[in-house]
Amino acid sequence: MQNIRSPLRALRRRTGGFTLIEVMIAVAIIGILVRLAYPVYTQSVLKSHRAEAKAALLDLASREERYFSTTNQYTSTGPSLGYATGTTLTAAAPLPVLTGNTAYYNLSIQVPAPAASSPSFLATATAVGSQVNDTKCLDYSLSQSGVQTVDGTDSAGNCW
Repeated sequence: MQNIRSPLRALRRRTGGFTLIEVMIAVAIIGILVRLAYPVYTQSVLKSHRAEAKAALLDLASREERYFSTTNQYTSTGPSLGYATGTTLTAAAPLPVLTGNTAYYNLSIQVPAPAASSPSFLATATAVGSQVNDTKCLDYSLSQSGVQTVDGTDSAGNCW
C-alpha cells in the first residue's frame, strides 16, 4: 500500500511551484518576444510622429493659401496665419510641432521677397529630438504648388 501512496505524495509536492528550468525558459521566451516587438514598436512611434508633422505641414500650407487669397502674397509671420501672437515661422525661429509636451518636428517657411517674379513658399518640417533617429523619412517639405519632398533614405511617395 505504501508503494501506491509514495508517487502521489511526490506528485503533489512537485505541482506546488515552478522549477528553475521552467522559469528560465519563460524568461527566454519573453526576451525573444521583446527583442522582436521593440523595433516594431519604435517604428510605430516614429511613424505616428511623422503623421503629426505631415498634418501640421498641410495645415500650414492651407493657412498660407487662405492668407494668399486675401493679400496676394505669402507670409512667415505666425499671427497673420492664425498662430499665437509673436510667433514666426522662419528657420531661425521655427514653430514646434508638439505631441503631448514634446516637440519632434519644427515648422518653418521660406517666403521669397515680394519682388520675386511670382509669389511662392516652401514649408518645411524638420525633425528634432529623438525623431532625428528616423533615417527613413527625416524632414518633410511642401511648396505652394503642392510638390512634396522628403529628406531620408526612403522615397517621397513612401513617406508622404
